[in-house]
Amino acid sequence: MERNFNRGRRNFDSGPREMHEVTCAECGKQTEVPFKPDGTRPVYCRDCYQKRKPPRRY
Repeated sequence: MERNFNRGRRNFDSGPREMHEVTCAECGKQTEVPFKPDGTRPVYCRDCYQKRKPPRRY
């Protein structure tokens, strides 16, 4: 019997992701994100996102 260990998550091995160039809402740096922003929410570069995200609770 084959088991599925991905716990319901999608398999993202379908090739390279389309990246979209954006400007960080906090620092203004150009960066790329793997989704197309719809303009309703701010988009941050990796550094600014790490500063803003809440700490993980275990």
